[in-house]
Amino acid sequence: MISPTVNPRARTEHASISQAGTEGIAALSTIEATTLETEIAAQGFARLPQLLPDKICRDLIALYASTENFRSRVVMERHGYGRGEYKYFNYPLPGIVAKLRERLYPVLATIANRWQQQLNGDRLYPSTHAAYLDACHAAGQIRPTPLLLRYEAGDFNCLHQDIYGEHVFPLQVAILLSQPGADFAGGEFILTEQRPRRQSRASVVPLIQGDAVIFPVRERPIAGSKGFYRGQMRHGVSQVHRGLRYTLGVIFHDAA
Repeated sequence: MISPTVNPRARTEHASISQAGTEGIAALSTIEATTLETEIAAQGFARLPQLLPDKICRDLIALYASTENFRSRVVMERHGYGRGEYKYFNYPLPGIVAKLRERLYPVLATIANRWQQQLNGDRLYPSTHAAYLDACHAAGQIRPTPLLLRYEAGDFNCLHQDIYGEHVFPLQVAILLSQPGADFAGGEFILTEQRPRRQSRASVVPLIQGDAVIFPVRERPIAGSKGFYRGQMRHGVSQVHRGLRYTLGVIFHDAA
């Protein structure tokens, strides 16, 4: 679905992203929740290598220059978030972004519901993303949260959590759209985990163009001697030394 205000070039790019993106993520149907959950339990994150083909990555990067596709632009330095900028997509989302939400959500909801049991939570996540969005919107969280992030030399993203209201889906996805080495240097994706009575653990996630990383938004269950406890998570990006680095962020809850 394309907004009637977009220009012909944007229509072409939008259609390309929608069609090729659907093909590019067809392999998601073979991803098992147990495999991802095992990886996240072991290291705090899971990688999906080459989730998006190079062309779709480039097409998404090209969207950043437009204004029709986005609801807002944030300059990080103005808010103390770091340096760099990002733009939140508006509804209707580009086809590939909507499809990623739709296809990834059921797999991740299986993990999220198991986490609720392990942490003695009382929330049950529905089996479809559409049903989950209905709950978000009923609570006043109606603004889409998927976003494109842009970093140039000297930019970085401080450690943070993406919380936008009462409803917080516990997992999110970041997809690197640029190619390390060719497009930029530095700019590593970083995760930290704070465990009770222990020092924080940091992880640098190796990514190349098209790779996705799945990670907790705020916390995850960690097995201990007396059951599961909550490990507090934050994520960020180290300083970019040269070039331009673009990322697609796929967040499953909407914002108030």
